[in-house]
Amino acid sequence: MKNYTFRVIIEPDEKNTFHGFVPSLPGCHTWGYSIEETQKNLKEAIKCHIQGLLKDKQSIPKTDEGMELIQTFTEKELALA
Repeated sequence: MKNYTFRVIIEPDEKNTFHGFVPSLPGCHTWGYSIEETQKNLKEAIKCHIQGLLKDKQSIPKTDEGMELIQTFTEKELALA
């Protein structure tokens, strides 16, 4: 059995809810009132998106190996202090 891995991004939005999306699946977006709800909704959105691709005889995009990180800077490093 083959595994598929997708990078997902969940971020707060302007409505005090959370927006989730999958960069490698254009158009695959959802939202929720919490991060947990958004994760659940994303799982369903990914399944639906992939099923649609397969129905249209399109291939499932591969997520390239990469790295994502968050960097923190001090005010001094940014020359703000």
